Amino acid sequence: MAKLTFENLFDKIRSGKYEPVYFLEGEEPYYIDLITGYLAENVLNESEKAFNQSVVYGRDTTIRDIITMARRFPMMSPLQLIIVKEAQLMKSFDGIEHYLEQPMQTTVLVFAYKYKKIDKRTRAGKAITEKCLVFESDKVREDKIPAWIDTFLSAKGAVIEPKAAVMLTEFLGNDLSKLSNELEKLLIILPGGTKRINTTHIEQNIGISKDFNNFELTNALTNRDVVKANRIIRYFGNNQRSNPYVLTISALFYYFSKILLYHGLKDKSRSNVAGELGINPYFVAEYQKAAQTFSLSKVRQIITFLREYDLKNKGGSTASEEDLLKELIYKILH
Repeated sequence: MAKLTFENLFDKIRSGKYEPVYFLEGEEPYYIDLITGYLAENVLNESEKAFNQSVVYGRDTTIRDIITMARRFPMMSPLQLIIVKEAQLMKSFDGIEHYLEQPMQTTVLVFAYKYKKIDKRTRAGKAITEKCLVFESDKVREDKIPAWIDTFLSAKGAVIEPKAAVMLTEFLGNDLSKLSNELEKLLIILPGGTKRINTTHIEQNIGISKDFNNFELTNALTNRDVVKANRIIRYFGNNQRSNPYVLTISALFYYFSKILLYHGLKDKSRSNVAGELGINPYFVAEYQKAAQTFSLSKVRQIITFLREYDLKNKGGSTASEEDLLKELIYKILH
Protein backbone atom coordinates (compact mmCIF):
# COMPACT_ATOMS: atom_id res chain seq x y z
CA MET A 1 0.00 0.00 0.00
CA ALA A 2 1.11 3.57 -0.61
CA LYS A 3 2.60 5.38 2.35
CA LEU A 4 0.78 8.50 3.46
CA THR A 5 1.75 11.72 5.15
CA PHE A 6 0.56 12.11 8.72
CA GLU A 7 -2.06 14.65 7.66
CA ASN A 8 -3.49 12.42 4.93
CA LEU A 9 -3.45 9.34 7.13
CA PHE A 10 -5.13 11.17 10.00
CA ASP A 11 -7.82 12.57 7.73
CA LYS A 12 -8.55 9.08 6.43
CA ILE A 13 -8.77 7.64 9.94
CA ARG A 14 -11.05 10.44 11.12
CA SER A 15 -13.38 9.69 8.24
CA GLY A 16 -13.91 6.23 9.78
CA LYS A 17 -12.16 4.34 6.98
CA TYR A 18 -10.00 1.85 8.86
CA GLU A 19 -7.41 -0.53 7.42
CA PRO A 20 -7.04 -4.16 8.60
CA VAL A 21 -3.40 -3.61 9.62
CA TYR A 22 -1.46 -0.43 10.45
CA PHE A 23 2.30 -0.51 10.89
CA LEU A 24 3.53 2.74 12.45
CA GLU A 25 7.31 2.97 12.53
CA GLY A 26 10.11 5.50 12.82
CA GLU A 27 12.30 7.60 15.09
CA GLU A 28 9.64 10.18 16.00
CA PRO A 29 7.21 8.67 18.56
CA TYR A 30 4.96 11.74 18.67
CA TYR A 31 2.96 10.93 15.54
CA ILE A 32 2.82 7.23 16.37
CA ASP A 33 1.30 8.10 19.76
CA LEU A 34 -1.21 10.50 18.17
CA ILE A 35 -2.44 7.87 15.71
CA THR A 36 -2.65 5.00 18.22
CA GLY A 37 -4.31 7.27 20.76
CA TYR A 38 -6.95 8.40 18.28
CA LEU A 39 -7.67 4.84 17.16
CA ALA A 40 -7.97 3.71 20.79
CA GLU A 41 -10.51 6.44 21.47
CA ASN A 42 -12.56 6.28 18.29
CA VAL A 43 -12.64 2.89 16.54
CA LEU A 44 -15.04 1.50 19.15
CA ASN A 45 -17.60 3.17 21.37
CA GLU A 46 -17.44 2.75 25.13
CA SER A 47 -19.85 -0.18 25.29
CA GLU A 48 -17.86 -2.08 22.63
CA LYS A 49 -14.40 -1.57 24.14
CA ALA A 50 -14.75 -3.97 27.08
CA PHE A 51 -14.89 -7.08 24.87
CA ASN A 52 -13.33 -5.87 21.63
CA GLN A 53 -10.34 -3.66 22.45
CA SER A 54 -6.99 -5.16 23.44
CA VAL A 55 -3.62 -3.56 24.18
CA VAL A 56 -0.55 -5.80 24.32
CA TYR A 57 3.17 -5.06 24.59
CA GLY A 58 5.84 -6.34 22.24
CA ARG A 59 8.09 -7.58 25.02
CA ASP A 60 5.30 -9.77 26.43
CA THR A 61 3.74 -11.25 23.30
CA THR A 62 4.48 -13.15 20.09
CA ILE A 63 3.23 -12.98 16.52
CA ARG A 64 1.42 -16.28 17.06
CA ASP A 65 -0.47 -14.79 20.03
CA ILE A 66 -1.35 -11.66 18.04
CA ILE A 67 -2.58 -13.63 15.02
CA THR A 68 -4.73 -15.82 17.27
CA MET A 69 -6.34 -12.68 18.74
CA ALA A 70 -6.71 -11.06 15.32
CA ARG A 71 -8.58 -14.07 13.87
CA ARG A 72 -11.29 -13.91 16.52
CA PHE A 73 -14.63 -12.37 15.65
CA PRO A 74 -15.77 -9.28 17.56
CA MET A 75 -18.56 -9.58 20.14
CA MET A 76 -21.63 -7.40 19.62
CA SER A 77 -19.57 -5.02 17.52
CA PRO A 78 -18.66 -4.72 13.82
CA LEU A 79 -14.95 -4.45 14.67
CA GLN A 80 -12.33 -5.40 17.22
CA LEU A 81 -9.19 -3.31 17.83
CA ILE A 82 -5.79 -4.72 18.80
CA ILE A 83 -2.92 -2.32 19.58
CA VAL A 84 0.61 -3.71 19.91
CA LYS A 85 2.62 -1.12 21.83
CA GLU A 86 6.44 -1.20 21.83
CA ALA A 87 6.29 -3.59 18.87
CA GLN A 88 10.00 -2.95 18.27
CA LEU A 89 10.68 -5.16 21.33
CA MET A 90 9.10 -8.25 19.78
CA LYS A 91 11.61 -11.05 19.24
CA SER A 92 10.38 -11.85 15.75
CA PHE A 93 7.70 -11.02 13.19
CA ASP A 94 8.13 -14.34 11.39
CA GLY A 95 4.72 -15.73 10.47
CA ILE A 96 2.89 -12.44 10.08
CA GLU A 97 3.18 -12.81 6.31
CA HIS A 98 0.67 -15.68 6.46
CA TYR A 99 -1.91 -13.54 8.27
CA LEU A 100 -1.35 -10.63 5.89
CA GLU A 101 -2.29 -12.79 2.93
CA GLN A 102 -5.89 -12.71 4.18
CA PRO A 103 -6.29 -10.39 7.18
CA MET A 104 -9.59 -10.34 9.06
CA GLN A 105 -11.75 -7.50 7.82
CA THR A 106 -13.42 -7.28 11.24
CA THR A 107 -10.09 -6.64 12.99
CA VAL A 108 -8.10 -3.41 13.14
CA LEU A 109 -4.55 -4.42 14.09
CA VAL A 110 -2.08 -1.64 14.96
CA PHE A 111 1.67 -2.07 15.47
CA ALA A 112 3.45 0.85 17.21
CA TYR A 113 7.06 0.21 16.22
CA LYS A 114 8.96 3.15 17.72
CA TYR A 115 12.44 4.65 17.35
CA LYS A 116 13.47 2.61 14.29
CA LYS A 117 12.17 0.87 11.18
CA ILE A 118 11.65 -2.81 10.52
CA ASP A 119 14.20 -4.63 8.37
CA LYS A 120 12.46 -4.75 4.99
CA ARG A 121 14.92 -7.33 3.64
CA THR A 122 13.30 -10.09 5.70
CA ARG A 123 10.25 -12.05 4.52
CA ALA A 124 8.13 -10.54 7.29
CA GLY A 125 9.47 -7.05 6.60
CA LYS A 126 8.67 -7.32 2.91
CA ALA A 127 5.16 -8.58 3.64
CA ILE A 128 4.53 -5.72 6.07
CA THR A 129 5.72 -3.18 3.49
CA GLU A 130 3.53 -4.63 0.76
CA LYS A 131 0.39 -5.62 2.66
CA CYS A 132 0.03 -3.17 5.58
CA LEU A 133 -0.66 0.50 5.69
CA VAL A 134 2.82 1.64 6.67
CA PHE A 135 3.40 5.09 8.15
CA GLU A 136 7.00 6.23 8.61
CA SER A 137 7.29 8.76 11.41
CA ASP A 138 10.57 10.55 10.75
CA LYS A 139 12.25 13.08 13.01
CA VAL A 140 11.55 16.69 12.10
CA ARG A 141 14.79 18.54 11.39
CA GLU A 142 15.56 21.19 13.99
CA ASP A 143 15.53 24.00 11.42
CA LYS A 144 11.93 23.01 10.61
CA ILE A 145 10.76 23.14 14.23
CA PRO A 146 9.77 26.85 14.35
CA ALA A 147 7.46 26.22 11.38
CA TRP A 148 6.11 23.10 13.13
CA ILE A 149 5.38 25.22 16.23
CA ASP A 150 3.52 27.75 14.05
CA THR A 151 1.40 25.00 12.52
CA PHE A 152 0.68 23.37 15.89
CA LEU A 153 -0.51 26.67 17.40
CA SER A 154 -2.42 27.73 14.30
CA ALA A 155 -4.57 24.61 14.63
CA LYS A 156 -5.47 25.83 18.12
CA GLY A 157 -6.20 29.39 17.06
CA ALA A 158 -2.99 30.82 18.51
CA VAL A 159 0.25 32.35 17.21
CA ILE A 160 3.80 32.78 18.49
CA GLU A 161 6.38 35.48 17.92
CA PRO A 162 9.22 34.22 15.67
CA LYS A 163 11.86 34.93 18.30
CA ALA A 164 9.85 33.01 20.92
CA ALA A 165 9.62 30.03 18.55
CA VAL A 166 13.39 30.08 18.09
CA MET A 167 13.91 30.23 21.87
CA LEU A 168 11.71 27.16 22.34
CA THR A 169 13.56 25.32 19.59
CA GLU A 170 16.95 26.08 21.12
CA PHE A 171 15.79 24.92 24.55
CA LEU A 172 13.80 21.79 23.60
CA GLY A 173 15.29 20.82 20.24
CA ASN A 174 13.16 18.63 17.96
CA ASP A 175 11.44 16.56 20.65
CA LEU A 176 7.84 17.01 19.47
CA SER A 177 6.33 15.46 22.60
CA LYS A 178 8.11 17.94 24.87
CA LEU A 179 7.30 20.83 22.55
CA SER A 180 3.61 19.98 22.38
CA ASN A 181 3.42 19.59 26.17
CA GLU A 182 5.06 22.97 26.78
CA LEU A 183 2.89 24.68 24.18
CA GLU A 184 -0.27 23.20 25.73
CA LYS A 185 0.85 24.55 29.14
CA LEU A 186 1.49 27.99 27.67
CA LEU A 187 -1.95 28.07 26.07
CA ILE A 188 -3.53 27.27 29.43
CA ILE A 189 -1.72 30.00 31.37
CA LEU A 190 -2.08 32.78 28.77
CA PRO A 191 -4.15 35.72 30.07
CA GLY A 192 -7.80 35.65 29.04
CA GLY A 193 -8.32 36.76 25.47
CA THR A 194 -4.62 36.42 24.62
CA LYS A 195 -3.70 34.05 21.81
CA ARG A 196 -0.19 35.33 21.03
CA ILE A 197 2.81 33.76 22.78
CA ASN A 198 5.80 36.06 23.22
CA THR A 199 9.30 35.83 24.69
CA THR A 200 8.12 37.01 28.11
CA HIS A 201 5.66 34.10 28.30
CA ILE A 202 8.52 31.74 27.44
CA GLU A 203 10.83 33.24 30.05
CA GLN A 204 8.28 33.36 32.87
CA ASN A 205 6.75 29.93 32.34
CA ILE A 206 9.44 27.72 30.82
CA GLY A 207 12.56 29.20 32.36
CA ILE A 208 14.41 30.32 29.24
CA SER A 209 16.00 33.74 29.56
CA LYS A 210 14.84 36.09 26.81
CA ASP A 211 18.05 38.11 27.15
CA PHE A 212 20.66 35.37 27.60
CA ASN A 213 20.25 32.68 24.97
CA ASN A 214 21.88 31.53 21.73
CA PHE A 215 19.61 33.71 19.61
CA GLU A 216 20.77 36.81 21.50
CA LEU A 217 24.39 35.61 21.25
CA THR A 218 24.29 35.38 17.45
CA ASN A 219 22.57 38.78 17.36
CA ALA A 220 25.35 40.27 19.49
CA LEU A 221 28.00 38.79 17.19
CA THR A 222 26.31 40.19 14.09
CA ASN A 223 26.24 43.63 15.75
CA ARG A 224 29.82 43.21 16.98
CA ASP A 225 28.58 43.90 20.50
CA VAL A 226 31.53 42.48 22.43
CA VAL A 227 30.16 43.47 25.85
CA LYS A 228 26.78 41.81 25.27
CA ALA A 229 28.37 38.67 23.81
CA ASN A 230 30.63 38.25 26.85
CA ARG A 231 27.75 38.88 29.26
CA ILE A 232 25.84 36.06 27.59
CA ILE A 233 28.87 33.75 27.76
CA ARG A 234 29.28 34.56 31.46
CA TYR A 235 25.60 33.76 32.03
CA PHE A 236 26.05 30.46 30.18
CA GLY A 237 29.03 29.66 32.41
CA ASN A 238 26.93 30.23 35.52
CA ASN A 239 23.96 28.27 34.15
CA GLN A 240 25.58 25.37 32.32
CA ARG A 241 22.75 22.90 32.88
CA SER A 242 20.26 24.99 30.91
CA ASN A 243 22.88 26.30 28.47
CA PRO A 244 25.15 23.37 27.59
CA TYR A 245 28.31 24.07 25.63
CA VAL A 246 27.47 21.57 22.89
CA LEU A 247 24.15 23.30 22.14
CA THR A 248 25.84 26.69 21.90
CA ILE A 249 28.41 25.30 19.45
CA SER A 250 25.60 23.67 17.45
CA ALA A 251 23.59 26.90 17.38
CA LEU A 252 26.61 28.88 16.19
CA PHE A 253 27.41 26.29 13.54
CA TYR A 254 23.81 26.39 12.31
CA TYR A 255 23.88 30.20 12.19
CA PHE A 256 27.15 30.57 10.33
CA SER A 257 26.28 27.74 7.94
CA LYS A 258 23.20 29.74 6.97
CA ILE A 259 25.35 32.85 6.43
CA LEU A 260 27.69 30.79 4.24
CA LEU A 261 24.70 29.63 2.21
CA TYR A 262 23.46 33.22 1.95
CA HIS A 263 26.78 34.35 0.48
CA GLY A 264 26.36 31.76 -2.27
CA LEU A 265 22.88 32.88 -3.33
CA LYS A 266 22.50 34.77 -6.59
CA ASP A 267 18.92 35.77 -5.85
CA LYS A 268 18.99 37.60 -2.52
CA SER A 269 15.36 38.68 -2.54
CA ARG A 270 13.56 38.28 0.79
CA SER A 271 11.32 35.44 -0.38
CA ASN A 272 14.16 33.50 -2.03
CA VAL A 273 16.47 33.88 0.97
CA ALA A 274 13.75 32.65 3.31
CA GLY A 275 13.08 29.65 1.08
CA GLU A 276 16.71 28.71 0.42
CA LEU A 277 17.80 29.13 4.04
CA GLY A 278 14.67 27.50 5.43
CA ILE A 279 13.95 30.39 7.79
CA ASN A 280 11.00 32.57 8.72
CA PRO A 281 11.00 35.71 6.49
CA TYR A 282 11.10 37.68 9.75
CA PHE A 283 14.78 36.72 10.16
CA VAL A 284 15.96 37.51 6.63
CA ALA A 285 17.10 41.01 7.60
CA GLU A 286 19.33 39.58 10.31
CA TYR A 287 21.07 37.22 7.88
CA GLN A 288 21.50 40.06 5.41
CA LYS A 289 23.19 42.13 8.10
CA ALA A 290 25.28 39.14 9.25
CA ALA A 291 26.56 38.66 5.68
CA GLN A 292 27.67 42.30 5.71
CA THR A 293 29.39 41.83 9.05
CA PHE A 294 31.13 38.56 8.12
CA SER A 295 32.66 38.16 4.68
CA LEU A 296 32.61 34.82 2.88
CA SER A 297 36.25 34.13 3.80
CA LYS A 298 35.60 35.08 7.44
CA VAL A 299 32.56 32.79 7.64
CA ARG A 300 34.65 29.90 6.35
CA GLN A 301 37.28 30.68 8.97
CA ILE A 302 34.63 30.83 11.71
CA ILE A 303 33.25 27.41 10.76
CA THR A 304 36.80 26.06 11.08
CA PHE A 305 37.02 27.68 14.54
CA LEU A 306 33.72 26.06 15.56
CA ARG A 307 34.97 22.61 14.59
CA GLU A 308 38.22 23.26 16.44
CA TYR A 309 36.49 24.31 19.66
CA ASP A 310 34.03 21.43 19.45
CA LEU A 311 37.01 19.05 19.36
CA LYS A 312 38.77 20.93 22.18
CA ASN A 313 35.82 20.38 24.48
CA LYS A 314 35.49 16.72 23.50
CA GLY A 315 39.24 16.20 23.73
CA GLY A 316 39.48 17.02 27.40
CA SER A 317 40.88 20.57 27.25
CA THR A 318 41.95 21.86 30.66
CA ALA A 319 40.15 25.15 29.98
CA SER A 320 36.61 25.57 31.29
CA GLU A 321 33.73 25.63 28.85
CA GLU A 322 33.19 29.31 29.63
CA ASP A 323 36.82 30.10 28.82
CA LEU A 324 36.65 28.10 25.61
CA LEU A 325 33.60 30.08 24.52
CA LYS A 326 35.31 33.37 25.39
CA GLU A 327 38.29 32.39 23.24
CA LEU A 328 35.98 31.35 20.42
CA ILE A 329 33.97 34.59 20.55
CA TYR A 330 37.20 36.61 20.49
CA LYS A 331 38.35 34.78 17.34
CA ILE A 332 34.96 35.22 15.68
CA LEU A 333 34.98 38.98 16.27
CA HIS A 334 38.65 39.63 15.41
